[in-house]
Amino acid sequence: MSDELERAERFAARFRSVYLTFHRRDGPRSQLAGASRAVLEHLAMAGPLTVGEAAAHLSRAQSVVSEIVSHLQDQGLLERENDPADRRRTLIWPTPAGHDALRRDREVLGLDLLASAFARMPAGEADALIAGMQALVDTAGRQDTHF
Repeated sequence: MSDELERAERFAARFRSVYLTFHRRDGPRSQLAGASRAVLEHLAMAGPLTVGEAAAHLSRAQSVVSEIVSHLQDQGLLERENDPADRRRTLIWPTPAGHDALRRDREVLGLDLLASAFARMPAGEADALIAGMQALVDTAGRQDTHF
């Protein structure tokens, strides 16, 4: 077995341990229904859109997206605003609470659990761990694989 494969297996085993130790335990990962999450995610990435534009992007009926938008607006996760370029158009956009809901929805690991563990580690070790993980991700993204 090559050194690289052995390292990969050791890392994979540690990764599983990290996931099992620190995964979120605060109830369901998402408080957002799938369709609501899809609308919020799309708007957060695409920018303000009209309901019709959002429906076209999501390949859903405008009436369905309009109902989802109204529900999200009632929850304080979306807002409607007049298009400054054309007052006849109304744009929809996530509120700060909507962006927070998406951020929480994306979190896989419990930040409180991680913070507690980091508090017990020497700062240099914690920083080295984070830097090492970033280096691993950066290396995987490189097109040049010649070492």
